[in-house]
Amino acid sequence: MRRIRRIVAPKSLRYQLLSRTLLLLAALLLLIGVLQYVLMKDFVYENKANTINAQLMSMPMDWFGASVSKQDNRDGKGNVLRNDSPRQRPQAPVFYQPGMSFAFVDNDGDVEDLTEDSELASPQLSKQQYTDIMAELVNSDSISYRIVSDDSGHEQLVVFRLVGSSKRMAGLIQGGAETASLQKLLLTQLAIFISLAVLALAAGLSLYLPLLRKTLTPLSRVVRAASDTDAGNLNIRLPVQQGQLEIDRLSEAFNGMLARLESSFEAERRTTERMRRFIADASHELRTPLTSIHGFIEVLQRGAAANPEQLNRALASMGLESQRINKLVADLLTLAKLDQAPELVLSPVRLDEVLREMEPQLHLLAGNRSVQIELTAEVTGHFHADKLKQVVLNLFLNAVQHTGPESGSITLTLGVSGNKALLNVTDNGTGIAAEHIPHLFERFYRNESSRTRKSGGAGLGLAITKSLVEAHNGSIDVSSEPGVGSQFRVLLPLG
Repeated sequence: MRRIRRIVAPKSLRYQLLSRTLLLLAALLLLIGVLQYVLMKDFVYENKANTINAQLMSMPMDWFGASVSKQDNRDGKGNVLRNDSPRQRPQAPVFYQPGMSFAFVDNDGDVEDLTEDSELASPQLSKQQYTDIMAELVNSDSISYRIVSDDSGHEQLVVFRLVGSSKRMAGLIQGGAETASLQKLLLTQLAIFISLAVLALAAGLSLYLPLLRKTLTPLSRVVRAASDTDAGNLNIRLPVQQGQLEIDRLSEAFNGMLARLESSFEAERRTTERMRRFIADASHELRTPLTSIHGFIEVLQRGAAANPEQLNRALASMGLESQRINKLVADLLTLAKLDQAPELVLSPVRLDEVLREMEPQLHLLAGNRSVQIELTAEVTGHFHADKLKQVVLNLFLNAVQHTGPESGSITLTLGVSGNKALLNVTDNGTGIAAEHIPHLFERFYRNESSRTRKSGGAGLGLAITKSLVEAHNGSIDVSSEPGVGSQFRVLLPLG
């Protein structure tokens, strides 16, 4: 049952196309065969009727009218003469073809079978039918053929023709031919057509199957590519010029889907890796101050709390560590918010005015370091003022941490480069080695861990700065030389 269902309703696209194409061709050939049979039958019958009619026209009609018109058997006064003797017809060289019948029908509807001695008898109609036929022939030259069965049950094609003129009509001459030979001819032609149709379908099957297989090769290639695709193998691409418009569009869509999946998986992988590293670094950073606080608590529990000097020192250290934890948690929350790709509410801001407002704070943070601020007037764009203040503070504090408290020099400049605002923070600190620069904006990355830890940094300031700059559709980069200093460049669009 399953095999029959597979043949009748195949699931394979190849065999569905093959079966439906062959079914359509078979239906078309059947329709052509039926139309051919109907049209050919009408043509053959009409041709046979014309042949019989031509033979009737070639027969001597005067010969039929010599003794069949009873109204001519009168004397000179118009009286009908009685003649009981059978009608005698003059001898004439009339030959009848085999398989044909001829009969004479007089005006009274009496039928005389002219081929009664042959194997095919003439079929006879009723007198009323003959009368109707005569009336129809008077009004037209000829009438269509009729199919009539004789007394033996043989079907004949019968044609009629008038004997005499319409004013002096002597009767009808009826010619018929058996239809068996015509039917045999039609069936022979139909059998030949069916045989040729079957051969054509068989030849089409043998030629169409490999052609169909070759046509579906691009689709099979797409199927194989889809089967070979998994999360670890997303770099497969299909050719987009395979000679079939639909397959080319499918290949383009498939390649686009793979590209999006590959991008999504890569982004997910990077996010997972960053999250793993983020959790590990955050745990490490939080563990250090918590361990320190826990150690001071143990010292106090062992009796140091009774010593005012040790108590004050422990409390001060615990306060610094708690501030460090609060700062780390605040930075982590800031990064978590920035990771959600927030849309900042921007408004028209003059950057030079923002930086002038920060000038007293910057001098206070710098201590005894030299600070120079050079601002270009009326640098206006759409920004988030508070976020940009945080960017400037992070970069300035980074410069403060890496310069000497007495010899340090920090320069802050604001200018315009094309349609972008250019903010530079330059210091004369220790500088950054070339191998550290590519990782400088990564979270928890520190190139000098001892000094950074001493100053309380966790390696999140530059990561936050980069996220805030990118939220403004800007960019940030750094150039540095060990022993000379560093320069951070921020570009912000003014449009």
